[in-house]
Parts: sequence; structure tokens; C-alpha cells
Amino acid sequence: METPRLTVALTFDHDAISDSVRRGDPPVKFSHAEFGPRVGAPRILELLQREAIPSTWFVPGHTLVTFPESIEAILAGGHELACHGWYHEDFAELGEDEQRGILERCVTAVRDVSGMAPHGHRAPYWALGSRTLELVEAAGFAYDSSLMADDYALYRVRHGDVHTVADGTRFGAEGALVEVPVYWALDDWPLFEPGPGRDGLAAPSRVLELWLGELRYAHEHAPGGLLTVTMHPECVGRGHRMAMLEQFIAAARAMPGIAFERLDTYVERWQVDTLGQGGRA
Repeated sequence: METPRLTVALTFDHDAISDSVRRGDPPVKFSHAEFGPRVGAPRILELLQREAIPSTWFVPGHTLVTFPESIEAILAGGHELACHGWYHEDFAELGEDEQRGILERCVTAVRDVSGMAPHGHRAPYWALGSRTLELVEAAGFAYDSSLMADDYALYRVRHGDVHTVADGTRFGAEGALVEVPVYWALDDWPLFEPGPGRDGLAAPSRVLELWLGELRYAHEHAPGGLLTVTMHPECVGRGHRMAMLEQFIAAARAMPGIAFERLDTYVERWQVDTLGQGGRA
């Protein structure tokens, strides 16, 4: 396979109602979350099928067991299942034993529905404790997608960094875990959904401008790189936002040398290439 000029990864955090169950949300918030598996995910999967685009779905364990038809549709479309907590927990607030238990439970759930262990992990809220990624690596994951130290290039996760005012910074050592970087401007949620300091009424044209700017820059300046877009079915699955996603895909298709790929296959190829260049797989 010839290396694409740029690879685009469409990734979806299929939270559904997992977060609402954990928080005990009121009915309106539950209904907003239920839109994901009920309406948003089917719309997205139909678009991906029409465009013959493979994608990666980060799925909390609660979604895996509560919405089996949605998960079956994801697998039937040839998409990747990856882990995303159980009840969309904030890992920065949990002890190591709790984190380890959630990771192990999620791995088992993905294996039960797909027949294979997941390769990928993304922390809910992109929130991590000081040793979360060590636990992720120990659980057997090939890659994580929660950090921002690069934009279009993968890198190895460093474990054991120490930062204190008294002693300054001491960097740890790289492990085997591969990082697929993310960024807020390439995430639909902070751009579209209500939250502190935002009304949730952003025009899709504004978001499209941001995403196309990233696409064009990466295409020109990051040959062989990866542009990772983070989306949520209950968010991007709304009609006017789906139209924006269709426009983004069309713009990418019109540029030479762009391919869409699942994260697991891109990471695997990166590991092979790294090994061939004298690094480690």
C-alpha cells in the first residue's frame, strides 16, 4: 500500500447515556444523550457506508451492553471498537485499583461483542491520573488517544514525568504505548454543545472553517501524517452538523493523496515503519 499524503481518522466517542447514569441526570439530559444511539449513530454509519469510510468508535462499557444493536451496526460496517471507560468516568478522580478494574472490564466487554481485544483507549474527558497511561499500557492496549503533545504525528507515551515547583521538571522514560494526539479545536463537543462560557449555538460553517484549516495545513506540511477528528453521535449527528460533516468529507476527497483509516490500522503501519527505521514496534 502506498503511503497516503495525509490520513484522516474520523473517531466517535459513543457515550450514549453512560455519563447520565453515573451522574443521575434529569430526563432532558438523558434524552439528549439517547439521541446518540437512537438517531445520531445510525445517520453517521449510513454516511460512512455510503462514502466507504472506515472509522474508530470509542465506546464506554455501559453503551456496549445497553445498546447492542448499535454496537452490532458499528461492527457490521467494518469499524473499530475501542475503550472509553465504563460510565464515562473521570479517571483523574479515581484510584489506581478503580482505574485498573474499569480497563479490565472494558477489555472483556469489547472482546465479548467483537471476538477480539481492543487495541485503542481514549480517556473520558481526556482526563488522566498521573499513572493512568501506565495502567493502559499494562492492560495490553497498543495506543491511547487522549494527549496533545503533537498534532499530526504519533509518538510514544512517556511514563513517570515529575513536575514540582521546588525541583522543576524531570521527564520519565518512553514506554511501548503509542499516542494518537487529539485537540479541542478538532472535537465537536466544545464547539457545538452548551457548557461554561458557551451557548452551544456555533454555526457549522465556523466549525467547518476550523477543520478545513487543519486539513489543508496538515496536507501541505505533514506528509504521511494523521489528522484525528473527535466527534460524538449525539452532537455531530444533528441534521445541520451532519451536513457539515458531509462537506468536510467531500473537501478531503477532493484533495490529492488523502485516505480515511481506522486508528488501529494506522497505528499498526506506523509501528512497522518505525521498526524498519531502527525503532521499536
